[in-house]
Amino acid sequence: MAARKMRVTHQEDVRKKIQCTQLINRLMDNISGKIQLAPTQVRSIEILLNKSLPNLSDVRMDVSGNSVTFNLNLTEPEED
Repeated sequence: MAARKMRVTHQEDVRKKIQCTQLINRLMDNISGKIQLAPTQVRSIEILLNKSLPNLSDVRMDVSGNSVTFNLNLTEPEED
């Protein structure tokens, strides 16, 4: 029986998903109080996740048959 060959791109995709999961787990541990992260660490995780995960800050869906437009704009609240 021949051994399966894994594609290099598949391995990279899996590695990227695992890294994202680890970063999200660190943030969840910080939220629950299990660990303490410095603000710079939280910002670094945010930057890495923005590079790895799609940003859903502006979503637009147009349906031309029914003339329906759906816009979703998410912005961060301004600090006072």
